[in-house]
Amino acid sequence: MFIIPPYIRLALIVLGIGGGAALWATYGFWYGFFFVLVGVILLLGLVFLGTVGPAAQALQDSDFDKAERLLNLTPSPKLLYSTNKAYYYMLKGSIAISRKDVAEGERYLKMAEEVEVPTDNEKAMLQIQLAQIALSKGRVKEARIHFKKAKGLKISEGPLKDQFRQLELAMNQSGQMKAAMRQGRGAHGMGGGKGKRRRPKMR
Repeated sequence: MFIIPPYIRLALIVLGIGGGAALWATYGFWYGFFFVLVGVILLLGLVFLGTVGPAAQALQDSDFDKAERLLNLTPSPKLLYSTNKAYYYMLKGSIAISRKDVAEGERYLKMAEEVEVPTDNEKAMLQIQLAQIALSKGRVKEARIHFKKAKGLKISEGPLKDQFRQLELAMNQSGQMKAAMRQGRGAHGMGGGKGKRRRPKMR
């Protein structure tokens, strides 16, 4: 898929609308119409699609600073087409988590969840991330909800399947630990009563 770099897009928007308007004013409507039209189309693309594509490419290269700079060129996330809006929030969440700001990352991921991501792989990736965050914070019940949602999706990507298996293992270990703690408390309660019964004195 061909992606126009954001800075080049911005330059073309200014050149198209500004130059087209100048030709329009100087030589007439039809001389500047094409340039204005191209500039407007590029501007609408920036508004409704944002800079998600280039930012995702930068994130794949682990260049988080560049990815954030590119995302910041999106005029308004609220105006993005729903799929791109979900990707925008997912990318922002991934960047925040990479910088150890888990609370901010979780906030963005939940915003993406509200938008509804398009494919099962993306949905699963989102639910796995949310489950991992909840589990790391001791919110096991919430983690199980996200895990169950991920389990009901058709995951086709190999690395994502590995992430799901790791999450499943972590969930099982968490369940075993919780069961062991319950058993420990039960055993303590059974053995921690009134102690040994005192034998009566012999006359």
